[in-house]
Amino acid sequence: MEPQLRDDVRRALRDHVLADRRLGLTALPVRLPAAGGAPAPAPAPAKFDPVQAMKAEAFEQRRVRLEVIDRDEVTPCVKCGLSETRTKTVFGVGSPGAKILFVGEAPGHDEDMQGEPFVGRAGRLLTDMIQKGMGLRREDVYICNILKCRPPNNRDPASDEISCCRDYLFRQIEIIRPEVIVALGSPASKMLLDTREGIGRLRGTFHDFYPSGTSLVGDPIPLMPTYHPAYLLRSPGEKNKAWADLKMVMARLGIPLPARG
Repeated sequence: MEPQLRDDVRRALRDHVLADRRLGLTALPVRLPAAGGAPAPAPAPAKFDPVQAMKAEAFEQRRVRLEVIDRDEVTPCVKCGLSETRTKTVFGVGSPGAKILFVGEAPGHDEDMQGEPFVGRAGRLLTDMIQKGMGLRREDVYICNILKCRPPNNRDPASDEISCCRDYLFRQIEIIRPEVIVALGSPASKMLLDTREGIGRLRGTFHDFYPSGTSLVGDPIPLMPTYHPAYLLRSPGEKNKAWADLKMVMARLGIPLPARG
Protein backbone atom coordinates (compact mmCIF):
# COMPACT_ATOMS: atom_id res chain seq x y z
CA MET A 1 0.00 0.00 0.00
CA GLU A 2 1.32 3.42 -0.94
CA PRO A 3 2.31 5.60 2.06
CA GLN A 4 -0.21 8.31 1.20
CA LEU A 5 -3.03 5.81 0.73
CA ARG A 6 -2.09 4.05 3.98
CA ASP A 7 -2.18 7.35 5.87
CA ASP A 8 -5.60 8.18 4.38
CA VAL A 9 -6.99 4.81 5.46
CA ARG A 10 -5.61 5.16 8.98
CA ARG A 11 -7.06 8.68 9.26
CA ALA A 12 -10.48 7.54 8.05
CA LEU A 13 -10.57 4.62 10.45
CA ARG A 14 -9.47 6.82 13.34
CA ASP A 15 -12.22 9.32 12.61
CA HIS A 16 -14.72 6.47 12.44
CA VAL A 17 -13.65 5.13 15.85
CA LEU A 18 -13.81 8.57 17.46
CA ALA A 19 -17.29 9.14 16.07
CA ASP A 20 -18.45 5.78 17.43
CA ARG A 21 -17.06 6.59 20.86
CA ARG A 22 -18.94 9.88 20.95
CA LEU A 23 -22.13 7.93 20.18
CA GLY A 24 -21.34 5.21 22.70
CA LEU A 25 -20.82 2.61 19.95
CA THR A 26 -17.74 0.81 21.23
CA ALA A 27 -18.87 -2.80 21.32
CA LEU A 28 -16.11 -4.09 19.00
CA PRO A 29 -12.55 -2.73 19.07
CA VAL A 30 -11.06 -1.65 15.75
CA ARG A 31 -7.40 -2.35 15.07
CA LEU A 32 -5.77 0.27 12.86
CA PRO A 33 -3.29 -1.11 10.32
CA ALA A 34 0.28 -0.96 11.47
CA ALA A 35 2.81 0.73 9.23
CA GLY A 36 3.77 -1.71 6.47
CA GLY A 37 1.41 -4.44 7.66
CA ALA A 38 -2.16 -5.72 7.77
CA PRO A 39 -4.62 -4.74 10.51
CA ALA A 40 -4.04 -6.67 13.75
CA PRO A 41 -6.80 -9.21 14.48
CA ALA A 42 -9.36 -8.25 17.12
CA PRO A 43 -9.09 -10.27 20.34
CA ALA A 44 -11.52 -13.16 20.69
CA PRO A 45 -14.45 -12.37 22.99
CA ALA A 46 -14.31 -13.95 26.44
CA LYS A 47 -16.24 -17.20 26.68
CA PHE A 48 -19.44 -16.79 28.67
CA ASP A 49 -19.51 -19.01 31.76
CA PRO A 50 -23.08 -19.32 33.09
CA VAL A 51 -21.95 -20.87 36.39
CA GLN A 52 -19.56 -18.02 37.12
CA ALA A 53 -22.20 -15.51 36.04
CA MET A 54 -24.69 -16.99 38.51
CA LYS A 55 -22.09 -16.93 41.28
CA ALA A 56 -21.26 -13.29 40.54
CA GLU A 57 -24.95 -12.37 40.56
CA ALA A 58 -25.58 -14.19 43.84
CA PHE A 59 -22.51 -12.53 45.38
CA GLU A 60 -23.74 -9.08 44.33
CA GLN A 61 -27.23 -9.77 45.67
CA ARG A 62 -25.79 -10.75 49.05
CA ARG A 63 -23.61 -7.65 49.13
CA VAL A 64 -26.55 -5.38 48.39
CA ARG A 65 -28.79 -7.05 50.99
CA LEU A 66 -26.14 -6.59 53.67
CA GLU A 67 -25.59 -2.99 52.62
CA VAL A 68 -29.31 -2.21 52.86
CA ILE A 69 -29.62 -3.67 56.37
CA ASP A 70 -26.57 -1.70 57.51
CA ARG A 71 -27.66 1.59 55.94
CA ASP A 72 -31.41 1.51 56.50
CA GLU A 73 -31.73 -0.41 59.78
CA VAL A 74 -28.54 -0.67 61.81
CA THR A 75 -27.14 2.83 61.28
CA PRO A 76 -30.34 4.61 62.44
CA CYS A 77 -31.17 1.94 65.07
CA VAL A 78 -32.43 3.20 68.46
CA LYS A 79 -33.73 -0.08 69.85
CA CYS A 80 -31.63 0.14 73.02
CA GLY A 81 -29.74 2.68 75.11
CA LEU A 82 -26.45 2.05 73.32
CA SER A 83 -27.70 4.32 70.54
CA GLU A 84 -27.26 7.24 72.93
CA THR A 85 -23.58 6.57 73.69
CA ARG A 86 -22.17 5.17 70.45
CA THR A 87 -20.08 7.13 67.96
CA LYS A 88 -20.71 4.81 65.02
CA THR A 89 -22.55 1.57 64.46
CA VAL A 90 -20.35 -1.39 63.54
CA PHE A 91 -22.17 -3.76 61.20
CA GLY A 92 -19.60 -6.11 59.69
CA VAL A 93 -16.89 -6.41 57.08
CA GLY A 94 -15.65 -9.01 54.63
CA SER A 95 -16.88 -11.19 51.82
CA PRO A 96 -20.66 -11.68 51.41
CA GLY A 97 -19.85 -15.16 50.16
CA ALA A 98 -17.39 -16.08 52.93
CA LYS A 99 -17.05 -19.70 53.98
CA ILE A 100 -15.98 -18.63 57.48
CA LEU A 101 -17.91 -16.18 59.66
CA PHE A 102 -16.13 -14.82 62.74
CA VAL A 103 -18.46 -13.48 65.44
CA GLY A 104 -17.19 -11.47 68.39
CA GLU A 105 -19.12 -9.88 71.23
CA ALA A 106 -19.15 -6.10 70.75
CA PRO A 107 -17.19 -3.17 69.29
CA GLY A 108 -14.47 -1.54 71.35
CA HIS A 109 -13.19 2.03 71.33
CA ASP A 110 -11.34 1.82 68.01
CA GLU A 111 -14.23 0.04 66.34
CA ASP A 112 -16.68 2.63 67.67
CA MET A 113 -14.57 5.41 66.17
CA GLN A 114 -13.98 3.76 62.79
CA GLY A 115 -17.23 1.87 62.28
CA GLU A 116 -15.41 -1.40 61.45
CA PRO A 117 -15.09 -4.52 63.62
CA PHE A 118 -11.78 -5.74 65.02
CA VAL A 119 -9.46 -2.87 64.10
CA GLY A 120 -7.79 -2.31 67.48
CA ARG A 121 -5.12 -4.46 69.16
CA ALA A 122 -7.41 -7.47 69.32
CA GLY A 123 -8.35 -6.88 65.70
CA ARG A 124 -4.72 -6.88 64.62
CA LEU A 125 -4.21 -10.19 66.38
CA LEU A 126 -7.31 -11.62 64.69
CA THR A 127 -5.98 -10.43 61.32
CA ASP A 128 -2.68 -12.22 62.03
CA MET A 129 -4.58 -15.36 62.97
CA ILE A 130 -6.48 -15.24 59.68
CA GLN A 131 -3.64 -14.18 57.38
CA LYS A 132 -0.46 -15.56 58.92
CA GLY A 133 -2.01 -18.54 60.67
CA MET A 134 -4.71 -19.70 58.26
CA GLY A 135 -3.16 -18.35 55.06
CA LEU A 136 -6.32 -16.46 54.12
CA ARG A 137 -6.97 -12.79 53.44
CA ARG A 138 -9.07 -10.79 55.87
CA GLU A 139 -11.39 -9.87 52.99
CA ASP A 140 -11.97 -13.58 52.25
CA VAL A 141 -13.85 -14.11 55.53
CA TYR A 142 -16.64 -12.14 57.20
CA ILE A 143 -16.23 -10.52 60.62
CA CYS A 144 -18.94 -9.09 62.84
CA ASN A 145 -20.16 -8.94 66.45
CA ILE A 146 -23.34 -9.91 68.27
CA LEU A 147 -23.73 -6.21 69.18
CA LYS A 148 -23.51 -3.45 66.58
CA CYS A 149 -22.80 -0.66 69.12
CA ARG A 150 -20.10 -0.32 71.75
CA PRO A 151 -21.18 -0.81 75.38
CA PRO A 152 -19.79 1.98 77.62
CA ASN A 153 -16.37 1.17 79.07
CA ASN A 154 -16.32 -2.05 77.03
CA ARG A 155 -18.51 -3.85 79.56
CA ASP A 156 -20.09 -7.19 78.69
CA PRO A 157 -23.24 -7.01 76.54
CA ALA A 158 -26.49 -6.89 78.51
CA SER A 159 -29.23 -9.42 77.79
CA ASP A 160 -31.65 -6.80 76.45
CA GLU A 161 -28.95 -5.40 74.15
CA ILE A 162 -28.26 -8.87 72.78
CA SER A 163 -31.97 -9.38 72.18
CA CYS A 164 -32.20 -6.11 70.24
CA CYS A 165 -29.26 -7.03 67.98
CA ARG A 166 -30.07 -10.72 67.59
CA ASP A 167 -32.12 -10.26 64.43
CA TYR A 168 -29.36 -8.28 62.70
CA LEU A 169 -26.80 -11.02 63.35
CA PHE A 170 -29.09 -13.84 62.30
CA ARG A 171 -29.92 -12.06 59.06
CA GLN A 172 -26.20 -11.65 58.37
CA ILE A 173 -25.80 -15.41 58.85
CA GLU A 174 -28.80 -16.05 56.61
CA ILE A 175 -27.43 -13.89 53.79
CA ILE A 176 -23.78 -15.00 53.98
CA ARG A 177 -24.58 -18.70 54.53
CA PRO A 178 -21.14 -19.57 55.92
CA GLU A 179 -19.91 -23.15 55.96
CA VAL A 180 -18.39 -22.65 59.44
CA ILE A 181 -18.96 -20.10 62.20
CA VAL A 182 -16.13 -19.23 64.61
CA ALA A 183 -17.48 -17.74 67.83
CA LEU A 184 -14.85 -15.55 69.48
CA GLY A 185 -15.19 -15.57 73.24
CA SER A 186 -17.78 -16.60 75.78
CA PRO A 187 -20.60 -14.07 75.10
CA ALA A 188 -20.73 -14.88 71.37
CA SER A 189 -20.52 -18.63 72.00
CA LYS A 190 -23.22 -18.60 74.67
CA MET A 191 -25.57 -16.48 72.57
CA LEU A 192 -25.20 -18.50 69.37
CA LEU A 193 -25.43 -21.88 71.11
CA ASP A 194 -28.03 -20.80 73.67
CA THR A 195 -26.00 -22.22 76.52
CA ARG A 196 -24.53 -21.19 79.85
CA GLU A 197 -21.35 -23.20 79.41
CA GLY A 198 -18.11 -21.22 79.53
CA ILE A 199 -15.69 -20.92 76.66
CA GLY A 200 -13.17 -23.23 78.36
CA ARG A 201 -15.63 -26.12 78.15
CA LEU A 202 -17.07 -25.21 74.75
CA ARG A 203 -13.90 -24.70 72.73
CA GLY A 204 -11.99 -27.49 71.04
CA THR A 205 -14.96 -29.18 69.38
CA PHE A 206 -17.60 -28.37 66.81
CA HIS A 207 -21.15 -27.63 67.90
CA ASP A 208 -24.31 -27.46 65.83
CA PHE A 209 -25.74 -24.00 65.25
CA TYR A 210 -29.41 -24.12 64.36
CA PRO A 211 -30.31 -20.79 62.70
CA SER A 212 -33.78 -20.44 64.17
CA GLY A 213 -35.34 -17.15 63.21
CA THR A 214 -33.85 -17.30 59.70
CA SER A 215 -35.08 -18.84 56.47
CA LEU A 216 -32.16 -21.28 56.36
CA VAL A 217 -33.23 -24.90 56.28
CA GLY A 218 -31.41 -28.17 56.22
CA ASP A 219 -28.36 -29.23 58.19
CA PRO A 220 -27.10 -27.05 61.06
CA ILE A 221 -23.99 -24.92 60.59
CA PRO A 222 -20.89 -26.24 62.40
CA LEU A 223 -19.72 -23.73 64.99
CA MET A 224 -16.30 -23.64 66.63
CA PRO A 225 -16.04 -21.63 69.86
CA THR A 226 -12.58 -20.31 70.65
CA TYR A 227 -10.91 -17.66 72.74
CA HIS A 228 -11.44 -14.00 71.92
CA PRO A 229 -8.28 -12.24 70.64
CA ALA A 230 -8.55 -9.71 73.49
CA TYR A 231 -8.30 -12.60 75.97
CA LEU A 232 -5.30 -14.00 74.09
CA LEU A 233 -3.53 -10.65 74.45
CA ARG A 234 -3.98 -10.94 78.22
CA SER A 235 -3.22 -14.67 78.29
CA PRO A 236 -0.73 -15.42 75.50
CA GLY A 237 -0.20 -18.91 76.88
CA GLU A 238 -3.63 -19.86 75.52
CA LYS A 239 -2.76 -19.00 71.92
CA ASN A 240 -1.85 -22.60 71.13
CA LYS A 241 -5.35 -23.69 72.09
CA ALA A 242 -6.91 -21.07 69.81
CA TRP A 243 -4.59 -22.15 67.00
CA ALA A 244 -5.67 -25.77 67.51
CA ASP A 245 -9.30 -24.65 67.15
CA LEU A 246 -8.56 -22.80 63.91
CA LYS A 247 -6.68 -25.80 62.51
CA MET A 248 -9.83 -27.88 63.08
CA VAL A 249 -11.79 -25.29 61.12
CA MET A 250 -9.25 -25.42 58.30
CA ALA A 251 -9.35 -29.21 58.21
CA ARG A 252 -13.14 -29.12 58.08
CA LEU A 253 -13.03 -26.86 55.04
CA GLY A 254 -10.06 -28.53 53.35
CA ILE A 255 -7.82 -25.48 53.76
CA PRO A 256 -4.14 -26.53 53.74
CA LEU A 257 -1.78 -25.26 56.38
CA PRO A 258 0.35 -22.44 54.95
CA ALA A 259 4.05 -23.11 54.43
CA ARG A 260 6.21 -21.86 57.27
CA GLY A 261 9.40 -19.95 56.64
